[in-house]
Amino acid sequence: MTAPVFEEYEPACDCPCGGCAEQRRRLAQGLSLRAGGHPAAHGARRVLVLVTAAGVALGASGVGAGEADALGADGPAGPVLGTAQADGVVSAAEPDPTTPQGVSGPLYGPPSAGPSPNPSVGTLRETSRADIINRAKLWVNAKVPYSMTKYWSDGYRQDCSGYVSMAWNLDGNEWTGSLSRFGTRIAREDLQPGDILLFHNPSDPTKGSHVTLFGGWTDYTHTYYLAYEQTKPSTRAQSTPMAYWNNSASYVAYRYKGVVGGSGGGTPDVAVPVDAPKPAAFPGAKSFGPGADNAHVTRLGEMLVARGGARFYVSGPGPRWGEADRRATEAFQRAQGWRGAEADGLPGPDTWGYLVNGLGKDIPSTRAGGSAGTSAVARPEYPGAGQFRPGRSSAYVAQLGHRLVKRGYGSHYVSGPGRRWGEADRRNVEDFQRAQGWRGSAADGYPGPETWRRLFA
Repeated sequence: MTAPVFEEYEPACDCPCGGCAEQRRRLAQGLSLRAGGHPAAHGARRVLVLVTAAGVALGASGVGAGEADALGADGPAGPVLGTAQADGVVSAAEPDPTTPQGVSGPLYGPPSAGPSPNPSVGTLRETSRADIINRAKLWVNAKVPYSMTKYWSDGYRQDCSGYVSMAWNLDGNEWTGSLSRFGTRIAREDLQPGDILLFHNPSDPTKGSHVTLFGGWTDYTHTYYLAYEQTKPSTRAQSTPMAYWNNSASYVAYRYKGVVGGSGGGTPDVAVPVDAPKPAAFPGAKSFGPGADNAHVTRLGEMLVARGGARFYVSGPGPRWGEADRRATEAFQRAQGWRGAEADGLPGPDTWGYLVNGLGKDIPSTRAGGSAGTSAVARPEYPGAGQFRPGRSSAYVAQLGHRLVKRGYGSHYVSGPGRRWGEADRRNVEDFQRAQGWRGSAADGYPGPETWRRLFA
């Protein structure tokens, strides 16, 4: 997919700020008038041609000192164009879009002459992850047009940093050079909905700088995420490679300092591939708990088994709610770092969303015998070869797939892994078996007891 073009503000002809001046200089070096170039560039070129002709006519005397001083080092609208550009030859396009950066400013107001040196980090408004995502959705649903000079009805500038300022509920419009002051730097693997991925190029803010809002992982390998962003032509939310289409290594993850609530606050937003099955919606709290007996309980148990909860079930999972379901659910919730009412063993929308979309951390394995750090990790019992055959559907297939992905052998999954055995499962198992040095029938892609033992070792 082609990387979107995004900018922070359009240069005003009389604006004194550095961003506008830089953009005017860049425009002066660009396209022909017919192709939409800046008239000042061609005025500079005509001056250059006239000066050159005068130099030839005057011989060795060239341009007088007074004339040279009048032209100035940068010419009337920027640096004097080189010969190739003066002849109308445009140099090769840069790999990343030129993106002049907006600057700090108040709500509903024009930006200041430069970035605010002291953003008001001391008066942060508290907000939850759910509120951040809900505010981000408002612009997506309204299809707010991209603009570097206009302000939406809520007072925020309609560019990428104005969008994040709005989502984080800041008291003004920030830019990519100041947003980091409102957040705490985190590792990418710790990203949660409402965090941001920020690239600010301090040496040349007009080149590539951009910011996106993290909405949740869109695949099991955590290589794609749902990015909320403000870019041309309007606000969008779509699956995006980590961290972005270009300059990926330069993006840094930040968490808003004013975020409140549990680490699982807000249901994560996830965009699944077009050809993937649509995740099941949360069936409601009444579907779970003592006395519940329905297919949703079975589905919950199967997902928990696939995420490391097999040890809680002596038999099943089945449709009748039991203590095994509660304990497995609680273990999964605690694995996400949730405590108190968020880890009561009863699935809510957050727990269900994490399970059906493959988000968060798996249930940790139990440790048997020995001291901490030296004990052996218990692994699930091999369920038999019959579980892994064409057309077979079970929680063990999903459990196998998740383990393959965790061990780095999930490259053949387009979506999933899921409960139904398929060719992607077989090819991933085959890759793992070949990595053990096995060949022939020992690497046929069907897991036997030894493949299972090594995979879960």
